[in-house]
Amino acid sequence: MNTESQRNNRRQVLLPFLLPLLYPALCEQIRYSIPEELAKGARMSLDPATDPDINTNSVKDYQINPNPYFSLMVRVNSDGGKYPELSLEKPLDREEQPSHRLILTAFDGGDPPRSATTQIEVFVKDTNDNPPVFSKDEYRISVSENLPPGSSVLLVTATDRDEGVNAEIQYYFRSTAQSTRNMFSLDEKTGLIKNNQSLDFEDIERYTMEVEAKDGGGLSTQCKVIIDILDENDNIPEIIITSLSDQILEDSHPGMVVALFKTRDQDSGGNGEVTCHIGRDVPFKIYSSS
Repeated sequence: MNTESQRNNRRQVLLPFLLPLLYPALCEQIRYSIPEELAKGARMSLDPATDPDINTNSVKDYQINPNPYFSLMVRVNSDGGKYPELSLEKPLDREEQPSHRLILTAFDGGDPPRSATTQIEVFVKDTNDNPPVFSKDEYRISVSENLPPGSSVLLVTATDRDEGVNAEIQYYFRSTAQSTRNMFSLDEKTGLIKNNQSLDFEDIERYTMEVEAKDGGGLSTQCKVIIDILDENDNIPEIIITSLSDQILEDSHPGMVVALFKTRDQDSGGNGEVTCHIGRDVPFKIYSSS
């Protein structure tokens, strides 16, 4: 066999083993960040695959794994090049699913076709679409009137499903009487309510206020706060003389009224009930009258 014939045979033997080594190639990983308010039907271009082969053995088609949010569109240019694009099929919600992982596959036109895959990771950027939510619509607490000024009274808390600045919450008094604002302070960052002054049940028995929670994007919500003041026995009884006889005849009959007086106690309940006693070994008695 001559040398030229041997070379031809070698080419025929080697060629089938060289061709299978040529696969389509994709990026190792594709990352996207898109806002959650992106409209349905929006498209995102993806980097196309490369293939050293030409003609029918070059890149022919693309596919992605089935998922409810994205479909794949293939755009064909005038030169015949094929470019994959992601199309949004369903509105996104970062609070429901903050990221999506897809598998993109590129196929060539060989027989059998060869393929390459890459992972697409789509991160959903937060939009301020959730207002703060208080743990309760109404907070109610009872505190003693002896509570020292500067004491912690109540903590109101609100949460926000958004993230970043959209989830940063500040607290404010709203539609609240000035006297109540003077009596209580509200920490804007923590929602902690403290008393600035001494409480007095005999002065005010109940304070009502409205607290607003506002996030960094401007969305807000309100809750109601009721603080009941508990009475303590901090007032002594008073005796008020309304009528008094300076002198009494020694032959006065029993039952003669010598003096009239009334009692008063500013406390409430049992703390405001007064019982009167008179000293022993005196010729007088106390009778209760309405």
